[in-house]
Amino acid sequence: MVSIMFEDGARIYFVTGNAYKFEEAARALENVGIKLIMKDLDIDEPQSDSLEYIASKCALEAMKVLKGPLLVEDSGLFIQSLGGFPGPYSSYVYRKIGCSGILKLLRGSEDRDAYFKCVVAFASSSQKKPALFKSLVHGIISDEIRGKRAFGFDPIFIPRGFSDTFANMNIEVKNTISHRGKAFKAFVRWFTSKKP
Repeated sequence: MVSIMFEDGARIYFVTGNAYKFEEAARALENVGIKLIMKDLDIDEPQSDSLEYIASKCALEAMKVLKGPLLVEDSGLFIQSLGGFPGPYSSYVYRKIGCSGILKLLRGSEDRDAYFKCVVAFASSSQKKPALFKSLVHGIISDEIRGKRAFGFDPIFIPRGFSDTFANMNIEVKNTISHRGKAFKAFVRWFTSKKP
């Protein structure tokens, strides 16, 4: 059983240097008695085709430093016509070619189906291995960059059932449908069910 409650709620580190990710996670965890603390650690991220493996390994490495309950998140954009590229390498690909580079790769392609996948790993001293929470959201890649809100590939991803990109949504709407918002909410459901 997870037992890390304090008088004013649980304090959990979120290991990230990305302020946008932290804001989305904090919004997903608000009003459930969890105080999220952003912690930017310099830990090596393993190269793997598996988001689950990456998130788990990073959580275990972070535990060596923080010694306390923590969350690590890894996500990727998987584009069908590109064989799932960039997938687990999304962060690196974004830094190298950005949204415009992906649009160039898809120029002339009628198949623009894609999905975002997120894996959240929770680690604590009371667990032998991290608990994983996964979610994905299907959609398409837009024909152009739209919106300045959010980060990464959000300005070119239109979730299924919507007409605009993640980057043009306010954070409350995005959190209800996004891969990250759903994965963190799955963690909240699990965590609150384990409270003493």
